[in-house]
Amino acid sequence: MWARLKRLFRSVFGGLIESAENPELILQQTIRDMREKVPQMQNNVVQVMATEKLLQKEVSTLEREIKDYDAKVKAAISSNRDDIARTYITALQEKQTALDRARQQLDTAHAASEQAKKFLDNYILQVKKRSAEAQQLVNEARAAKMQEQLSQAMASFQIGDEAGTFQEMRERIQRRSAAAEARMDLATGGVEAQIQDIERESLNLQVEDTLTAYKRQMGLVPDAPAPAPPRSDSTAEKTLGPSDRAKALE
Repeated sequence: MWARLKRLFRSVFGGLIESAENPELILQQTIRDMREKVPQMQNNVVQVMATEKLLQKEVSTLEREIKDYDAKVKAAISSNRDDIARTYITALQEKQTALDRARQQLDTAHAASEQAKKFLDNYILQVKKRSAEAQQLVNEARAAKMQEQLSQAMASFQIGDEAGTFQEMRERIQRRSAAAEARMDLATGGVEAQIQDIERESLNLQVEDTLTAYKRQMGLVPDAPAPAPPRSDSTAEKTLGPSDRAKALE
């Protein structure tokens, strides 16, 4: 039972933690941590190199002192002062022992200094390499995030509230357009519309007559010929010939 509960808690809280983790922020923090270690490591290398420098100075000092004691021993022997020569020899031996010890320490410090500098160079190289890899992963994470947003946006055009809203608005506009067309057909197909068309045509004719009258007054249009008078029956008989009259009587 406890194992099942433990597995359940791990699955729930593990999922929450994983969903809350931002790969870009985690990578950037990791690179910052690596870069922050560089000054501390440089300080350690400096201390190792300083120890080597001190040992080098100590070796040089001991070597100079040994030369001085060697000269003093020879001077004491030349002066038949064996007692003083023994004292100088004792000091010379102590300095020689210290020199041997200092040279061993110098060799060790030199090896440690070289190793520390090499390790620092490798570490800085790894930081640069990891930084480049992290930046590439950050770019990939940003691209993946953008693709997720685009996929969600594209999905909203197919399913979801936005698609339903567009369809609802489209149907509503189509209904309004159909109703407007029906009202237009009804308005243009009635008796009132026909009367309005006749009145509009009559007004156009009056305008054309007035325009023609203006042109005739200005001499731009010749006067219209006078209409012929109607013929009476008597006039018609006077103009008939003998044969035509006979036919008329028949």
